[in-house]
Amino acid sequence: MGLIKAGIGAVGGVLADQWKEFFYCDAMDPTVLVTKGHKQITGRSSNTKGNDNIISNGSGIAVADGQCMIIVEQGKVVEVCAEPGQFTYNSSTEPSIFAGSLGKSIIETFKTIGKRFAYGGDTGKDQRVYYFNTKEIYDNKFGTPNPIPFRVVDSKIGLDIDVSVRCSGVYSYTIADPLLFYTNVCGNVEEDFTRDKLDSQLKTEFVSALAPAFGKLSDLEIRPNQLANHNAEIELAMNETLSQKWGELRGLKVKSVALNPVTLPDEDAELIKQAQRTAIMRDPTMAAATLVGAQADAMKAAAANEGGAMTGFMGMGMAMNQGGMNAQNLFAMGQQQQAQAAPQQAPSGDSWKCACGATATGKFCTECGAKKPEEGWKCACGAVNKGKFCSECGAKMPSAAKCSSCGWEAPEGKTPKFCPECGNAF
Repeated sequence: MGLIKAGIGAVGGVLADQWKEFFYCDAMDPTVLVTKGHKQITGRSSNTKGNDNIISNGSGIAVADGQCMIIVEQGKVVEVCAEPGQFTYNSSTEPSIFAGSLGKSIIETFKTIGKRFAYGGDTGKDQRVYYFNTKEIYDNKFGTPNPIPFRVVDSKIGLDIDVSVRCSGVYSYTIADPLLFYTNVCGNVEEDFTRDKLDSQLKTEFVSALAPAFGKLSDLEIRPNQLANHNAEIELAMNETLSQKWGELRGLKVKSVALNPVTLPDEDAELIKQAQRTAIMRDPTMAAATLVGAQADAMKAAAANEGGAMTGFMGMGMAMNQGGMNAQNLFAMGQQQQAQAAPQQAPSGDSWKCACGATATGKFCTECGAKKPEEGWKCACGAVNKGKFCSECGAKMPSAAKCSSCGWEAPEGKTPKFCPECGNAF
């Protein structure tokens, strides 16, 4: 048994009347996930009294966009088609599968749970056609009745604290593997299988998966108030977290997630702000600036002291003396840290490295007084040149000499009297 493609996009009307029976599913309501296919019988059909659960050889079956059709025989899946078009049912051929946009995963599932044999060309006792809604199922609302732990990490300031967040929003999903959905969820339904039968279960599992998904986002150092801007990362994290319950068990996949602004309890929001303020004080320069600002405010308050300005300034001076640290010391510490952290200035192009290890820029080393080595080749007239000819006498640069014994090659312009390798005279 199998399906033979009759024509893409040809459904209903004249073509339907040519079949013994014709199975077709009208547009599916967004609330319907699975529906049972029925014969479309007209006055010109050759079989007007047949059973809906028997598919005659040569019957026509149509599949529309956004649908997947399966044929179930004796409770087992025998045919799968996710490609839109017109097909002929042929009981004498091998079982067929048209994966369409569902990909190779449904083929592997069919090998596992499908029924790969025929009744010698005869129809079985019970055959049913089911249509699956493979379009995106929208507007699944969710909310967190209890706060979800969220780890706030900022490696730049050394921040690592746990807070609690609440969030709400909507998500959508698709039936990515109709075979798994039929086998493990809906089964042989009489008419329709609607989404309300799953909504409560899916919502609870979705909310429970938010905690591990948020854990993956916290590893990316995403702040709670930035979660609504990272929907793509949330979708990926949710699919990874729900892959076993939804993907491998039910054949479902999270398509999109839209979050409303995430809220934190007041005490947790204040905890993050306080930790950020404390982290700023780790920089001595920032701490000094904060101290200077506080001292300026203190001077204003002292000047307005009801007991007299001198009394106020005396109190401010006692407080500064007890503090153990003043702004000037903090600024000095900050400048010292900046100097240590600043990269060493790269040596200029005219610098050279002496044999003692020091880097010099002049003609003599400032550490040992050694003279800067001459670059190039030395002519017989005594001039040092870098080109191929002497700038003083015009003599050509001597070619490199080779030892006639071992083949050692002397540096250009420097020909020793004896080979340093074998001792042979040049």
